[in-house]
Amino acid sequence: MAIGTLTTKGQITIPQKVRERLCLKAGDKIEFRIEEDGSVTLLPLARRAEDVFGLLARFTKKTPVSVDEMNRLVSESFRRRKR
Repeated sequence: MAIGTLTTKGQITIPQKVRERLCLKAGDKIEFRIEEDGSVTLLPLARRAEDVFGLLARFTKKTPVSVDEMNRLVSESFRRRKR
C-alpha cells in the first residue's frame, strides 16, 4: 500500500510507487475524478502530442469521429500506455 501525507497547504506528495506506475514526472497534470460511490480516481493527463500520436489511425472509415469519441479514445489509450 502506498500512503501520502496532506500538508497544511493542501498539497500531497504522490508516493514513488504510484508515480512510477503512472509514469509521472515533475510538471505532469493529474485529473482527480470523484466517483458516484465516493471513491476518487487519479488519472494522468496527456501533455504532449507524441503521447497520443497515431491513436486514431485505426479509424479508416469514411464516417467522421465525434470530438467526444476522440476524447474518450485519447483518455483510454493514454491510461493503457502508462500501465
